[in-house]
Amino acid sequence: MKLRSLLLSLLVAAFVSAVPVFAGDAVDINTATIEQLAEVKGIGPKTAAAIVEYREANGAFHSVDDLVNVKGIGEKKLAAIREALIVGGH
Repeated sequence: MKLRSLLLSLLVAAFVSAVPVFAGDAVDINTATIEQLAEVKGIGPKTAAAIVEYREANGAFHSVDDLVNVKGIGEKKLAAIREALIVGGH
């Protein structure tokens, strides 16, 4: 019985950690401030500032994938932060 409870607990934990961030919780990279972006796990103040500077210089992002054009964000970092971000009105 204990083994069954343990396995069920592990299954539930795996499911909960695999659930993506919902849009209501995601940060819009087209409207977020430096402070809001810096709250995203994996984005520090320097990267947050670079995102805002890029947006101000080049206009709205069309896709979260456009973040690879921002200095300091490569494919690996993008993969780590992608689920926490959305692209709103542009």
